[in-house]
Amino acid sequence: MARRDLTGAVDFAYLEAFTLNEAAVIDEVLSLFRQQAQIWAPMLDPTAEGWKDAVHTIKGTARGVGANQLAEACERAEASGIAGLAGVRDALDAALSDVAAYAHERALQSLKTPRA
Repeated sequence: MARRDLTGAVDFAYLEAFTLNEAAVIDEVLSLFRQQAQIWAPMLDPTAEGWKDAVHTIKGTARGVGANQLAEACERAEASGIAGLAGVRDALDAALSDVAAYAHERALQSLKTPRA
């Protein structure tokens, strides 16, 4: 998986600009996003208490990392209710896939030897 596998679910140019392209900050932000996603995923069940709060929290975090499609899916779920949760789950999966591809590409680039 590498940058060529990106779907556009996350605007990494936004994230890079927002973090002033500081590699350590980008890595930390994306790591936190992945950790939080593990917490959110079970809360995106229509029977889960607090799914509305989870969707609202995800929306804000998604905007912060440039996952605009996810933020928009959350906005739709806030407006439409439980029917919108499937879209949030799909958008979260897409964002996590893009984050994995981006992180993989960054790891590959860090292994390359600079040319003189």
